[in-house]
Amino acid sequence: VYAEVLSLVELCKVKLKVVQLNSNMLANDLRAALAGPPDILISTPTCVAKCLSGGILKAESISESLETLVLDEADLLLSYGYEKDIKAFTPHVPRSCQCLLMSATSSADVDKLKKLILHNPFILTLPEVGNNKEEIIPKNVQQFWISCSASDKLLYILAVLKLGLVQKKVLIFTNTIDMSFRLKLFLEKFGIRSAVLNPELPQNSRLHILEEFNAGLFDYLIATDLSQSKEKDELSKESNAVSRKSRKRAKLDSEFGVVRGIDFKNVFTVINFEMPHSVEGYVHRIGRTGRAYNSGASVSLVSPDEMYTLEEIRSFVGDDENKGTSSIAEFPLLTKNAVESLRYRTEDVAKSVTRIAVRESRAQDLRNEILNSEKLKAHFETNPRDLDLLKHDKILSKNAPPPHLRDVPDYLLDKPTKEAREMVKLARDAMGNNNNRRKGPKRKLKKDGDPLKALASKRLHKVRKTGGSDGNNSSDRHKRKKNKGI
Repeated sequence: VYAEVLSLVELCKVKLKVVQLNSNMLANDLRAALAGPPDILISTPTCVAKCLSGGILKAESISESLETLVLDEADLLLSYGYEKDIKAFTPHVPRSCQCLLMSATSSADVDKLKKLILHNPFILTLPEVGNNKEEIIPKNVQQFWISCSASDKLLYILAVLKLGLVQKKVLIFTNTIDMSFRLKLFLEKFGIRSAVLNPELPQNSRLHILEEFNAGLFDYLIATDLSQSKEKDELSKESNAVSRKSRKRAKLDSEFGVVRGIDFKNVFTVINFEMPHSVEGYVHRIGRTGRAYNSGASVSLVSPDEMYTLEEIRSFVGDDENKGTSSIAEFPLLTKNAVESLRYRTEDVAKSVTRIAVRESRAQDLRNEILNSEKLKAHFETNPRDLDLLKHDKILSKNAPPPHLRDVPDYLLDKPTKEAREMVKLARDAMGNNNNRRKGPKRKLKKDGDPLKALASKRLHKVRKTGGSDGNNSSDRHKRKKNKGI
């Protein structure tokens, strides 16, 4: 939000002061930032409450000068524990202030916040929320699902990615951090490099991972959606229990939500490796692709235990088997023979990705990112455009992946799979998705000029370079080489 506001302020004739506050800033830094009232203040509820309680921000200044108050992600503010902080400054909001609540979904928390903040509210809703529920997910996003057992999900995602049946870049959602690292370790055995984005990482590292992914430095990002699991609560309780013994233990960032509020750019395919537990979670995940009217696709791996969630989603988007309407279709490009041809490889590799290996790689990745966080902070202060300082899709396995697993031999591919693979490749080339990666400067070709003269000049340059064919050429080259050495 701060970066977007700065880009808009640059176009204003009147110079406006924009200030960003966060809870990690020292009291002196907060006072310095608020010295001279800012025109636009961007902060979290916790930081505003902290400034009020510390006397850094005066309640009188809020009641006298505040004209507009915007609360983003309104449906999450109370559930993330900001209720006490919001109630700390709402009494000072003047009646003349225009208050805006932004929320992608409506909930009891939104209604509670509406009564707390707004007076005489007017509700603006998207037109898709009316009777046209199928428009909640745009038509430019194709939705597919694959039926498989929970134990075969590694096999199926390997087949989809390794056989090239989906467009890159790919965003893969899991429900737990452990599953994210297990999937990363599994894929890198087959030469598929990926990065894991989870709330344990420092903020600088998360931002850098996102920037690298958006810039196209790697094609596969595994995102941990903790809103769909109990791991967030379990880890919070565990970290609180040992916080007295060790202050160095990593904690989850309560302000981090990977499904919402993050700008993933040019994501063509979203894969639900684990299904979300609610329809809202599915809608928000799929919303990471097909943005700005671009085409996109989603593939959900559905186990028998997750079929109930899939049926809820299909009912919500308007699918009706009796009427023949189907927004979420079975994935047509993957055949049973193609999957079974990779089974023996998958099962052998999956056995090597143990719980101990996952725990060690998770701890090692966290240690590396904590150390790199300060380097990133210092580096980006002087080089904000440099994205090549650190690589986040590095291999975490102790042993190097076997080279023979990188490629799938042709004898394992049946004819329909080969045709589907070629079709996806042609579609990617036609869309120009291969041009996402940064390239070096291109040499400009001269369109004018005589080609015969250019050819003659090239031959003359070649003759001069070789020194001709006379007998003195060898001795001349020897003298030049000797002088050059001296």
